[in-house]
This record gives sequence, C-alpha cells and structure tokens, in this order.
Amino acid sequence: MVKKIINMKYKISILFISLFTISCIPSLVKRDVNKAVPKMYDSTRVDTTNAAKLKWKQFFTDPDLIALIDTALKHNQQFNIVLQDVIIANNQVRARKGMYLPFVRLFAGAGIDKVRKYTTLGALESNRNVEIRPGKPIPENLPSFLFGANVSWQIDIWKQLRNAKKSALYNYFATTEGKNYTATLLIAEMAHNYYELLALDNQLTILKANIEIQTNALEIITLQKQAGTVTELAVRRFEAEVAKNKSRQFSIQQKIVETENRINFLLGRFPQPIKRNPELFNQLNPLPLATGVPSQLLQNRPDIKQAEQALTATKLDVKVAKANFYPNLNLTANLGYEAFSMRYLLTTPESMLYNLAGGLVAPLINRNAIKADYLNANARQIQAVYNYEQTVINAYTEVVNNQNNIKNLADSYDFKSKQVAALTRSIDISISLFKSALADYVEILLTQRDAIEAKMEMVETKKQQMNAQVKMYQVLGGGVE
Repeated sequence: MVKKIINMKYKISILFISLFTISCIPSLVKRDVNKAVPKMYDSTRVDTTNAAKLKWKQFFTDPDLIALIDTALKHNQQFNIVLQDVIIANNQVRARKGMYLPFVRLFAGAGIDKVRKYTTLGALESNRNVEIRPGKPIPENLPSFLFGANVSWQIDIWKQLRNAKKSALYNYFATTEGKNYTATLLIAEMAHNYYELLALDNQLTILKANIEIQTNALEIITLQKQAGTVTELAVRRFEAEVAKNKSRQFSIQQKIVETENRINFLLGRFPQPIKRNPELFNQLNPLPLATGVPSQLLQNRPDIKQAEQALTATKLDVKVAKANFYPNLNLTANLGYEAFSMRYLLTTPESMLYNLAGGLVAPLINRNAIKADYLNANARQIQAVYNYEQTVINAYTEVVNNQNNIKNLADSYDFKSKQVAALTRSIDISISLFKSALADYVEILLTQRDAIEAKMEMVETKKQQMNAQVKMYQVLGGGVE
C-alpha cells in the first residue's frame, strides 16, 4: 500500500512539473515553405527530357578539357576543403547518435588515507578497535584500492537526443549536396576558363594573320607613295595601324598567361602550360539542351536539395530546443570493489560496492537562455524556409535567362558570320580597286580594321555560346556524378 502511494506521488510530481514547464513555453511565429514552381519554362511545350541527366564526361567531348576537370576534382583545394566538411558532418552524426545511448566508464584507483585521530571518525575507529581488538588500532596511513564501472544514461523520453541525431544527419545530407554543388561550380568554372583560353588563342591567330595582311598593304602603299600616287600621310597611317595591332597581340598574350594560371589555380598547382588544341575551337558547335520541366529542378539542383535538407534539420532543431523546457530523467549506477588490501579486493560481498540512482531535473527559474535558444532555433528555421524559396526562384530564373541567352547568341553568331564573310571579301575588293585607282587608302584601312574587329567579335560570341551551354548544363543541375 505504501509503495503504491509513493509511485502515485512520483507520477503526480512528474505530471505537475511537465504541466508547469509546458505552460511556460513561449509561442512561435511559424511559416510554411512554398514548394510550388511553374509547370513550364518560357515555352508552351512540356518535355521531361533533361540534359542534367548526362554525366559531365558525356557532356564534354574535348579530351583535354575532360582531363583538366578530372584533375581539378581531385586536387582543387577548395573542393577538398568542402570534402572535409562532409567528413566533419558525418562525425557529428556519430557523436549525436552516441548521446542517447548509455555511457559506460571503467575506473580504477589506489591511494592512501591518514586517519585523523582527533576527529569524530578517528575517535570512533580508535574506540571500536580498543573494544574489539585491544592493542590493535587502525594504522594512521590506511591504503585503499578500488576498481569498477560507472554507467550513466539520460532517458530520451522527449526524443530530444534522437531529434538532435536526425538533425545532424540532415545537416550531413545538406553538406553532401553542398559538395555536389561545389563540384558543378568547379566543372563549369574550369570549362569557362578553358573556352576563354581557346578563344584567346584564336584571337591571337586572327590578329597575327591580320598584321601580315596589313604589312602587305603597307608595302603596296609605300610603293604607291614612291610612285607619287599617294602621300606620306597614307604610309604613316598604315604604319600606325600595324604598330597598333602588334601592340595588341602582347595584350592578348598577357590574357593567355593569366587564363592559364587561373586554370592552374583551379587544378591546385603552380603555373605551367595548359595542354589544349586551339584548332578545335572552330569545330565547336553549341547544341540545344533539353531543359525538361521546372519541377525537375527540385530533384536535380544540388543547391535546392541542400536548402531542403537544411530546412528539415532546422525543424528538428526547434524540437530539440523545445525539449529543454521538459524535465530530464537521468540514471546513474556504479559497480565495483574497494578494499584496504589487495588480498581482500575481490572478496564478495564484503569488498563489493554498488549504487543505483535516478534523478529528474527540470528548469524552474531563470530560463532566459532556454527561451532564447528556442526562439533562435525557430528564427533559423524561418530563415531556412526563405533560403529554400529563394534558391528555387533563383534556379528557375537562371534557366529562363540562359534559354534566352542561348537563343540570342545563336542569332548574333549567324549575323557575325555574315559580317565577317562580307568584310573578308571587301578586303580583296578594296585592294584591287586601290591598285586601279578606283578607291583611296582610307577605304582599305577601314575595311581591314572592320574585318579584324568582326572576326574578334565572332570568336568572342562563339566563346559566349559555349559558356552559355555550360551554364545551362550547370543551372539544370548537371555535373553531379
């Protein structure tokens, strides 16, 4: 009967403490995430074929570029830093998992204790010895030997520790997606710089060819001047044009060096020549990429998946912070042996020691820190909601922008090609007319100047086309192995 009354009082006390703590939990401002996306991009055709499904080694065909990307994924310092973040996050999961399991510790010790004669304990021990064994008092320096095990366990009645472990697990997933997103960015950046390098090589080739053409024109103008058909002004203007383009080639050479070194930096190594075939640049033909439907971004984009996993983790963090308001139940136990002599150490039950205790602890007064942690966890959860929605909107916008960019660049390249073809023919025509005295030197000069600028712009446009194609592959979520 007495035991039932004690158990009833124990249950009532737990209920009272729980109700008191729950009544003091502050209310939260909540916001649900909006995962809705448009059904299609800027098109009336719905096609679920998606270029993001291609592996990056299938998307790129240039063997030199493939080798560079493969090296970067192994040796790029920033990418390897992110890989360590994944390892750290995984270790956090292991640490949180162990928190809701019992802790078992072994202990052993030896020492010596001096009995204080003029203390209560010393007086009692001395008197007891005189009565039981006269003339045999306890030694002043009494040895002590012990060993055993200690067990402590926080009973996870509110699932606080398990939610903390799940939160760490989702943070690990988020970090893994962050690693994948870093990989897509690294692949895209490597491709952008590689195409930049090929474009500069081709621009340098165009410039050198144009310098040769202008040098030949200068020789013609010089002969015309000697024949008295043109003035010194014509010679000097052609000389200035040749000098300008010779100076320009050093500027391009410097850009080549800087671009090579940017690639070397991405490769995680010191400056050295980059292997490539500039002639392949003219063979590059951007192909239309299947963009699929916007809902596929949620499955393909690693940054969206990262934001989603982080959002789930923050929701669990709110539950973990809320559990701090509830009482915690802790169990502790000790089992071992202790004796003043090694020969008695394992004597059972005389040398055995053991204890078992349970404690219920709940915050009562000055819970500002707990409230602040709870409110901060909720604020971080709301931040994660906004971050997820922003990431989705940004992803959709990037795809739409690149769709239009690819289309506009294709149209621009077509007209640039026609312009270059027309100006290339105009150079030969202007020289022939000049020799026949049907055109002056200014027409030759302007035609050559326009032709080289058009060729340079055409190379730049093709580079932008290739970069736009890489960008589209990236924003669709491609590049993840």
